[in-house]
Amino acid sequence: MTEKPLLDSSLKLRATTWADVHAVADLIYAVCEADGDVTVASSAEELEHEWHSNKFNPETDSHVIETLDGRLVAYGEFYNHNAHVDLGADLYIHPTYKQHGLFNPMLTWIEARARDDMKLSDPDLRVYLRSTMDGKDEEAKQAHEANGFQSVRFVWRMEINLTEAPLMPELPAGIELRPFHVEAHAQQMLDAENEAFSEHWGSHAATFAEWSHRKLERSEFDPTLWLVAWDGEQIAGFSQNRFRMGVGWVGTLGVLKPWRKKGLGLALLRTSFADFYKRGMKTIGLGVDASNKTGATRLYQGAGMRIASEFVTFEKELRPGKALEDASDRE
Repeated sequence: MTEKPLLDSSLKLRATTWADVHAVADLIYAVCEADGDVTVASSAEELEHEWHSNKFNPETDSHVIETLDGRLVAYGEFYNHNAHVDLGADLYIHPTYKQHGLFNPMLTWIEARARDDMKLSDPDLRVYLRSTMDGKDEEAKQAHEANGFQSVRFVWRMEINLTEAPLMPELPAGIELRPFHVEAHAQQMLDAENEAFSEHWGSHAATFAEWSHRKLERSEFDPTLWLVAWDGEQIAGFSQNRFRMGVGWVGTLGVLKPWRKKGLGLALLRTSFADFYKRGMKTIGLGVDASNKTGATRLYQGAGMRIASEFVTFEKELRPGKALEDASDRE
């Protein structure tokens, strides 16, 4: 019996090229616009920067589906987040090509790419592939379930629309805000971020090269937007802010353990609001794990933020084994 082809003859699955970056960015924007949240899209400039990561090559780690006349209607990428065991997928299907079954060929290619990559991992470790999508995308969820994925986590994009200048909060005793200087503070900031998020689901300690590419080398990076709370010469907390897709974005807000439950997180958040408002931006957003154990969701809601979008993360186990975080004899 001949198997039904994954794509009909009017479409072609092929490797992405660097020349596709603008078309892929347009496709991602169209998908996010249809989902009702363009703040999570990427400009072509941002996307090209992401493609230049030393852990990603669009020509080997992503594919597109195009029509016979060369229009891109789907994009999917594979990413090795950590140690070839924490693997990721990201998929976009153009709204006009929904219900054409395009998730299946993309998921088939990504899983094959992931299984090839996992050959580089420690054979004792558990390997999994995770994919996150808009919570309203029923076709995506059904396609993942049909391909052996299960939902494991929810992520919220939260937002506040300011109608007046927020009051500047009072910092906890002994804490002061001082400017972030890249040359002097970058390594200390990375160490603080790794420590602050060490117990968060799905996180791992970033190397300086990874972190610098993701944070400092962005075209929209502005050190004057970063808030750093100091207790003497120690970083107690931080809010790494930037402008993103037309809104103010609280990219990473963290408080280190010794300074938690003292109001520092709320003070950093409200100071971020005030700084964005002063710069003319009244809409501020952020992303947060809905099951965050540090109480971040309550903090954000208490500051007046609301849930603007919900995303769901699906996972497929590719190989059972020891969890990476339990492999104490490994770096």
